[in-house]
Amino acid sequence: MTGYRLTVLAGDGTGPEVIAEALRVIEVFQQNSPISFEITEIPCGGQYYLETGEEWPEGSFEHCRDNSDAILLGAIGWPDARLPNGDMAGGQVILGLRSGLKLYANVRPIKLYPGVQHKVHGVHQQVWQPDMVDMVMIRENTEGLYHSLLRRMEQKAKGEKDEPIVIEEFPGLEGEVEWDPRPISRKGSERVINFAFDLARHRQRKMGVSQSVTCVDKSNVTRGCRLFRGIFKEISEQNPDIETDAAYIDAFTMWLMRDPEDLDVVVLPNMFGDIATDLASVLQGGLGMAASANLGPKHMMFEPVHGSAPKYTGKNVVNPIATLQSVQMMFEALAYRKKDDDLDMCADILQQAIQQHFEEGGLVTYDLGGDASTSQVGQAIADRCEEMLRERFATA
Repeated sequence: MTGYRLTVLAGDGTGPEVIAEALRVIEVFQQNSPISFEITEIPCGGQYYLETGEEWPEGSFEHCRDNSDAILLGAIGWPDARLPNGDMAGGQVILGLRSGLKLYANVRPIKLYPGVQHKVHGVHQQVWQPDMVDMVMIRENTEGLYHSLLRRMEQKAKGEKDEPIVIEEFPGLEGEVEWDPRPISRKGSERVINFAFDLARHRQRKMGVSQSVTCVDKSNVTRGCRLFRGIFKEISEQNPDIETDAAYIDAFTMWLMRDPEDLDVVVLPNMFGDIATDLASVLQGGLGMAASANLGPKHMMFEPVHGSAPKYTGKNVVNPIATLQSVQMMFEALAYRKKDDDLDMCADILQQAIQQHFEEGGLVTYDLGGDASTSQVGQAIADRCEEMLRERFATA
């Protein structure tokens, strides 16, 4: 039996509700397959801050860094939970882990399952087939506009005073001005763009279909994006077997809605990636279907994209599929890194269970037009996984 150390951060709002379904499914795999997890649950987030004055218990970051093969995060963010400097309470958890663990690649699959209607309505929708929406967007995860917040967190962690970068004036602007630097580095760009090409090659092998990599930026205006686009061109020349394309972010948003079938792997700087991936989620049925992975050289964290959804907290109505799909990504990433065939098989089974659930008209939550609860959908996926695992090992 292969065991892995899993740290679970349920977080705020509906985070604990969707994490409960993730743990339900993980337990099914532990009971019916050779894999096992040593699970540590750590409280964190804005609600925890309001109760304790801390964003998470002391030593939590070190535990995630030193005693975790993977991290599963529910959601962070709660109304009125703000630090004295105005920053969101809980940001040290999610952004601090991304920065501190060098989780530079935010991986967001955009896949439309048969039986799920996406949110783009009209004639064009009627002629789309589900397999025409199957791409992966790679967002740089540690630089860009979020770097200012990361820097403030690092200063806080070291006990240093928040000292913003000062500039004397902004010609043409009057009155109060706030601003954030947007640093984009060669090293940060190279590693995430190389990751995108490696992923495209991996998808080619697994799917048996050629893949392209598209660079999205605003290099006609901003210097950071000019660097990002220039490095993309350099790396493209080193990978002549992979087809490439490039677009400015404003034109890309139109491509995304109009011709998603033309996109395979997309790589973007941080803020553009944050916005474009949420937009892309409408092609897969909404944020309740949107999973993500945060990957670095040594660590990995997985989370649904939908956030804490405070107005739905405690109602047991939010869609758990994004979280279950994040668990599937965790299985797959751990299997790849650890060369674990059993875990890779479990990743395939969970993927099949989710797809078959929709193909066969399984229960869905309100966001997909149904009235099932969070726990009903989670239980249905867990039951399907258990049945598939028993069949698999009965014939082994």
